[in-house]
Amino acid sequence: MGSCGFEVTVVFCLYFGVFVLGSKYSKELNEPVNDSADEKTEFRISKLNQIWEKAHRLEFSAVKLSELHSDLKLQEKDELNWKKLKAEGLDEDGEKEAKLRRNLNVILARYEMDGKKDPKHLETNFLQDHDGMDSDVYNDPKLDKLWIKAKSSGKFSETELENLRREFKHHKEKLQEYQILMDTISRTEEIHKNVINPAEHVVKQDVLHDKHTELKEKFQSIKHGFERLRKLSHQGFDTESEFKEPRVIELWEMAQRSNFTTKELESLKEELQHFEVKVEKHQHYKEQLEISHQKLKHVEALGDKEHLSRNKEKHTMLSEKTKELGYKVKKFMQDLTNRISRGGLQHNEL
Repeated sequence: MGSCGFEVTVVFCLYFGVFVLGSKYSKELNEPVNDSADEKTEFRISKLNQIWEKAHRLEFSAVKLSELHSDLKLQEKDELNWKKLKAEGLDEDGEKEAKLRRNLNVILARYEMDGKKDPKHLETNFLQDHDGMDSDVYNDPKLDKLWIKAKSSGKFSETELENLRREFKHHKEKLQEYQILMDTISRTEEIHKNVINPAEHVVKQDVLHDKHTELKEKFQSIKHGFERLRKLSHQGFDTESEFKEPRVIELWEMAQRSNFTTKELESLKEELQHFEVKVEKHQHYKEQLEISHQKLKHVEALGDKEHLSRNKEKHTMLSEKTKELGYKVKKFMQDLTNRISRGGLQHNEL
């Protein structure tokens, strides 16, 4: 990737699954930040710092910032690992790099930072937790119908309704990933039509085959997820279910559909139980962070310097802990999903 200057205004777009800053995906924006710089930076990659700074300018809530931070930390880890692979010549076809760009596009879409005010297909306008963007209207008619039915049924307690909202959020994220992958495949096929070299033609066919396989798997996951939401809207939560957290439930159902032995499933169940405790702990810290954020705003308005100092200290502690737990949960989710997909259950520390 060649070096180039870029405009002051940061432009985000989806094109061949590429994240663009200024006029192109430039080398400078992907190089690790100089640690000797006077100004402390949050991330080691420039473009991730620009996203983080933009989130602050947009005044994301404390909880939303902590979630974004976890996603960007995971992206940073993956990109730095990729740089090592590339240096060793292990990404000659550029597929790993393309997947990283696609993952970043998913993050931008998730936090509505992709420049699309009303993204067709992607946006379900999910009722988000604690970020000031609550809405009971969905752009997806099927999800809208399910939500209205569930909310008006009277069968959900306040806690259960909050859990259901998180189920819908998780489903929305899967829809975003699916749509971005589908757009990538469509554009790859357009390029494929113009290939002249026969050898390159074979490579492109292999790449397309892999992408179509991944797309099919994501579609099946979305299909199963929607069926689960439909069942929940009609019947409510199953009190005898193995797990409560939507991400954990999805992993467990994914494993049960795979070819694991009874012993392997028992081992995975124990691992998922451990994971669910971490997810619940992360959720608890997010709730405490939101309470702390609201209290801090109240104390700031009163102008009480002594209380303000104490509240800022507590808020900072909660923010850092929430970011740390969020990263661990998302990294474990990523690792375990990959392991289940590969059919390998080697132990992984959380």
